[in-house]
Amino acid sequence: MVCLGNICRSPMAEGVLRARLREAGLEAKVHVDSAATGRSHVGHAPDERAIACAAKHGVDISEQRARALTLEDFTTFDFILCADRTILHDARIRKPRTAHADVELLMEWSGLGKKDVPDPYCGDPRDFARAWKLVDAAASGVVERIRQGRF
Repeated sequence: MVCLGNICRSPMAEGVLRARLREAGLEAKVHVDSAATGRSHVGHAPDERAIACAAKHGVDISEQRARALTLEDFTTFDFILCADRTILHDARIRKPRTAHADVELLMEWSGLGKKDVPDPYCGDPRDFARAWKLVDAAASGVVERIRQGRF
């Protein structure tokens, strides 16, 4: 899961996907992580509003720490799922030619269309709630793809 700062969208996406995988009994089969295309928040905890939004839905993301997308991520992971088209473009540019990871738009890969997850950082709690709704739906779509073996 990748976004710009790894303090809002991607940690919420990581947290909810972990929760949905656990509920589906698939947690041990999938390695989930999140990262940023930017470096300004590396080492920071998720935004307090993201933590509060996730907690409201029973998901604890408070122990996550922001990190930057690395070249190794493109060989460690099979899929790099991006929050929006700008992040998708940035991640695709960074992908080494020899890497096997598919770099895709999160919402599209999860079966929900070519939609971006808007960055709630400059918004209010309602913007975080909207982003949560999208990443939660995406997490359910990812779990369904895994169940069906469509990856």
